[in-house]
Amino acid sequence: MNFLAHVYLSGDNFSVAVGNLIADQVNRNEIQYFPLEVQKGISLHRAIDEFTDAHPLFKNCVTTLFPTYRHYSRVIVDMYFDHFLAVHWETFHGSSLHDFSNNFYNALHQTEIDFPDNLKRFIHSLTTYNWFEQYISVSGLGAIMAQMDRRTRFDSNLAGSTSILIEKYPYFEQQFLNFIKPLIAFSHSKLSEL
Repeated sequence: MNFLAHVYLSGDNFSVAVGNLIADQVNRNEIQYFPLEVQKGISLHRAIDEFTDAHPLFKNCVTTLFPTYRHYSRVIVDMYFDHFLAVHWETFHGSSLHDFSNNFYNALHQTEIDFPDNLKRFIHSLTTYNWFEQYISVSGLGAIMAQMDRRTRFDSNLAGSTSILIEKYPYFEQQFLNFIKPLIAFSHSKLSEL
């Protein structure tokens, strides 16, 4: 799962959502410098990733992309699933994606959490380009992937992967719909343990 899903799966706890959002950009030796609730979010993120990577439905999607995208396949499926979460947002959340996004972005700008410079740049991109709402369209998803493409060290062609999404749209959508409910249940359970 990608940024939107990780924030969504944090429930109503903003600090946990922040940790869940930034976890991939925080080294293990840096975790201790964040508030305890943010640390919980980082732990939740890592548990979600382990659950997702091991799940047969997710693995099937990765296998579909692997011949073309190799080790980037997992990242691409994460992005596809954020797209489908945005598309089906009102099935899973009581407020609109627009309101959810704006509320979270505003809270990020007002928080007293002290972010290092790399995370400040990431948060600036996330909020300036409104990534959460961009996920809802295939073209928006492609634009986010193009931005990510520019930051990869190797030729990933992330932006070009939307062509397979379009070609196999019903397949990926059904895989997401079958996967999201077990993931939500897992995340709720894990969050209560932290």
